[in-house]
Amino acid sequence: MWLSVTLLSDAGHAEALSDALLALGALSVGIEDADAGTERETPQFGEPGSTPGPLWTHSRVIALFDKDADIPLIAAAAAGEAGLSATPPYDVAEVAEQDWVRLTQSQFRPIRVNERLWIVPSWHEAPDADAVNLVLDPGLAFGTGSHPTTRLCLEWLCAHLLPGASVLDYGCGSGILAIAAARLGGGRVVGVDIDANALAAAADNAERNGVTLQLSHSKHPLDLSFDIVIANILTNPLCVLAPLLTERTRPGGHIALSGILSTQVEQVRHAYRPAFDLTVWAEREGWSLLEGVKK
Repeated sequence: MWLSVTLLSDAGHAEALSDALLALGALSVGIEDADAGTERETPQFGEPGSTPGPLWTHSRVIALFDKDADIPLIAAAAAGEAGLSATPPYDVAEVAEQDWVRLTQSQFRPIRVNERLWIVPSWHEAPDADAVNLVLDPGLAFGTGSHPTTRLCLEWLCAHLLPGASVLDYGCGSGILAIAAARLGGGRVVGVDIDANALAAAADNAERNGVTLQLSHSKHPLDLSFDIVIANILTNPLCVLAPLLTERTRPGGHIALSGILSTQVEQVRHAYRPAFDLTVWAEREGWSLLEGVKK
C-alpha cells in the first residue's frame, strides 16, 4: 500500500514544491495541468534542445509516499521549503499493491498496421497468422507501435521497401522499424541508438522475430551508405543529425523522417536542403512524416 498525495500549486511554486517533496521522502513526483479536461486545459510540447515553457498557471503536484508517511507534516514542510506562506490544499488517496507487470502488459494489445502487418506484444497470440507479425517486447525502450509517428513509419516501409534494400534505422528504440524492415524483405538492416537499454531491447526483439540486425551505439562511427534511411526521433535532433543522415543515404536512396509536429515541417525541410527536397508523405494526429530522394 502507498499513499498518493495531490497538492494544488501555481506555476511559480510547482517545481520547488516537487523538489521539496522528493527531498522529504517521496518515491516519485509529477506535475500536471490542474485544468486538464476543461476548456482551460493548456497543452505543452517539448523536446531535447528546446527551451522549456512555463508550467501551468494552475498546476497539480502528485507525489507517491510509503503508507506510513506523515502526510500533514510533510505537506507543511514542503510548502515552507517551496516558499509558500501556507500549506496548499491537498488530497490523499490509497494506492493498493498490484501486479504491475500484468497491469502494464494489459495496456498493450495487438495493433493492425495494415492488411499486411501486425504488431503483437510477446504475451499475446497473433490475431492473423498469415500476416507479417512483429512480436514485440518494448522493455525499457521507446517503440510499441501505438504512437502515430511509429505507425506512419511502418506504413511508409510497407509502401516503399523493395526486397533486398539496405536500411538504416537511426534512433531504433525497441527495434520495431528495423525488425519490420527485415521481416518485410530488407537486406542489410542496421539499428543505431544512443541508449544501451534500447539496443538490448532491440537485440532481444530481433532474436524473438528470427531476424538478424546489426546494432550499434551512436558513439561508434558508421561508414556505410543505405538505400533507405529512416529516423523516428524529434525535430531538433533530426535537424542536428541532418549532415550525418544525409551522408548515410546513398545517391538516389530514400530518407523517411518522423517525430515531426506538423508545425515544424519547414524547419526540417530546410535542414535537409540541398540534398533532399522533402515532402509530406502523410500526417496523423498532428504528426508528419517527411520523405525524399537524395539528389
